[in-house]
Amino acid sequence: MAEHPSAEDAKPPYRVEKPWGYELVWARTDRYVGKILHIEPGQVLSLQYHNKKDETIHVLKGEIIFRVKVGEELTERRMRPGESYHIAPPTVHQMEAVTAADLLEVSTPEVEDVVRIKDRYGRK
Repeated sequence: MAEHPSAEDAKPPYRVEKPWGYELVWARTDRYVGKILHIEPGQVLSLQYHNKKDETIHVLKGEIIFRVKVGEELTERRMRPGESYHIAPPTVHQMEAVTAADLLEVSTPEVEDVVRIKDRYGRK
């Protein structure tokens, strides 16, 4: 399999393989990025935050557990198709798929702005 293009060089649409599934980047400009995140059942994205990246997720298919830090506490909520959540920087958050899930994500263009606090797959 060919290596996916770097985020700076790629022209949408393109797919980025992830240990939890994949991202399909369908739009990218200097002002916004549109992705579909496909998360396999039982897989979890890193517990993370962004310094600049501002994003909103919308569940298209499946069910996720969305974790978000409110004050000092990490809270959980189940999200199903039709539900959305705005994640402003520097909100600590995490997503875990209960079933195979497809999420629409739209964000500002700082795609490399990920500060991982905890990651099941050993990524820094």
